[in-house]
Amino acid sequence: MLLRRAASLSLLISIALTATAHAVTVGREQDIVDLKLGQRVQVDDGTCPAGQVKEVRGAKMTDKGVARTSACVPRYGPKSK
Repeated sequence: MLLRRAASLSLLISIALTATAHAVTVGREQDIVDLKLGQRVQVDDGTCPAGQVKEVRGAKMTDKGVARTSACVPRYGPKSK
């Protein structure tokens, strides 16, 4: 019984972490309305070089909300053989 509960709990935690790990992609940085602390959003607005996409992150808390940082990161597409 205890083993079943522990397995169920670990499954639920891993599903929750997997769901939050995926980055969301938007077309404009203005489309990001509610950025949370630690959240990453990929912005495909053409400002980064070929093969890269802008990643906006909720960096730290300030008096006015979450401060944003952005950087160009490699674009990961579907894996090919």
